[in-house]
Amino acid sequence: MYVSEIKVKVRYAETDKMGYCHHGNYAQYFEMGRTELMRDLGISYKAIEDLGVMMPVLELKTKFLMPAYYDDELTIKTSLKDYPGARVKFHYEVFKKDGKRISIAETTLVFVDGKTMKPIKPPVFLLDKVKDLLN
Repeated sequence: MYVSEIKVKVRYAETDKMGYCHHGNYAQYFEMGRTELMRDLGISYKAIEDLGVMMPVLELKTKFLMPAYYDDELTIKTSLKDYPGARVKFHYEVFKKDGKRISIAETTLVFVDGKTMKPIKPPVFLLDKVKDLLN
């Protein structure tokens, strides 16, 4: 398993009438975490897309354990636990500065040909990086 961390602060515009960080923002936080994890591996979405491969989100599951509020500093821990096939699953945990876990989530993305939008195998260079990490 490989884990990457990023920190974000909840901006005022991301809160709702109750002062909570709106649930819709978490998908963006997860994308930020996923992008950073891939950068840590030396992989960029741009490099994948330049090969004609797209990675749409197939599924997003989120469980909210407690709210985040304006100006809270959050740590998003993103992990990759399994070797990808046509699909790749990312796992997330969101923590407040005091260490309390406030959310758990996972996303499943699919590697697809950018022209046909049909599922394909991941690029070899991505598989090689992940293989080294998970072994």
